[in-house]
Amino acid sequence: MANSNCKVTIAIALSFDNYMDERSLAKCVKQISRCYSINRRATDPVQFHITSLDGASLKEMSKNSGYENWDVNLHEKHFTEIFSKEKIVYLTSESDNVIENLKDDYLYIIGGLVDHNSHKGLCHKLAEEKGLSHGRLPISENIDMKTRKVLTIDHVFNVMVNICNGQSWKEALLEILPARKGAQEKLVDDNTITNGDRIADKFAVADEDAAADEDAEADEDAVADEAASADEDAAADEDAAADEDAVC
Repeated sequence: MANSNCKVTIAIALSFDNYMDERSLAKCVKQISRCYSINRRATDPVQFHITSLDGASLKEMSKNSGYENWDVNLHEKHFTEIFSKEKIVYLTSESDNVIENLKDDYLYIIGGLVDHNSHKGLCHKLAEEKGLSHGRLPISENIDMKTRKVLTIDHVFNVMVNICNGQSWKEALLEILPARKGAQEKLVDDNTITNGDRIADKFAVADEDAAADEDAEADEDAVADEAASADEDAAADEDAAADEDAVC
């Protein structure tokens, strides 16, 4: 990671222990394990941080044997104690700011929250209260979807890693979003898509639909184990890809 050509920094903020039950926290940590696997496989990994790793989050993370050896920057402190507030962009679906480019000198925060929409708008509220910049990924500007425009933690992370490795937003979103989302290419004139001064789109540390939860659990367990051992093979990669259809 340190030798990567990509200097974009992404942090998953684990400061939501009080908002998740044990099952949701386990899902959150498994999605973070997936993020580690995604970054490790990338040609140019992003600079990956996990913050507020303490309490219940640390206890759950500790179930991943060897996580301390991951090529990830692990912090007990809150991200505002580590990074300059002027360079932080908090990803939230409620933001009016659309991210068009990922900048090397900025820190992009993904809230480590799986809450089944029980706390909708929480990340946006926290960003506003702390005076932080916020934004959303350009989902609706690039694709049409048949379902709600919410993504899991690992889907957001995967899209951003793919952007850093040369894909366009449209290419990354169409590749990463599960088939059940019904994502289709948005056919619009290029001149109508962007507004040069805006910052990011529909991120929501999405939760899984209740109907998909049962199918997702077994596959997520397998992927988390792969991340912890850092020894995925090609067959496991295919399992993880199929798994994404169930997680969202």
